[in-house]
Amino acid sequence: MECEFPSVNSNKQEIKDIFSSVKTIAVLGLSPDASKASHRVAKYLQEQGFKIVPVYPKEDEILGEKVYRSLEEIPFAIDMVDIFRKSKELDNVADACIKRKDVKVFWAQKEIVNNDAAQRAKNAGMMVVQNMCSMIEHKAL
Repeated sequence: MECEFPSVNSNKQEIKDIFSSVKTIAVLGLSPDASKASHRVAKYLQEQGFKIVPVYPKEDEILGEKVYRSLEEIPFAIDMVDIFRKSKELDNVADACIKRKDVKVFWAQKEIVNNDAAQRAKNAGMMVVQNMCSMIEHKAL
């Protein structure tokens, strides 16, 4: 496995701005398993008042919210996409975010880095965060 250092990333002030402006967060790879990081992070964000939109290949409901199979399937605006997928999958995620035109934040969780995808998202006008946990960063504020 090739490790990549995030050359495209937001600073602490931008992360603060993200959390003060974001309302709706699509969580890609939100597991129904409460022991998984994606579930714990999404539950925390939900408890902080964010609207969570689960994106997962199975299940009808996670954390009391309707589950969608893809970003394309979500019929309303999304402010942020919080990604719990492999780094190589970020190319497709970036394309889906760009195609939607409403995503303001492209957030790849801890140990998830794809600088090419991140640069494309940034070039499309999104704020980009890589290799950081949204729950940890929000708690740090």
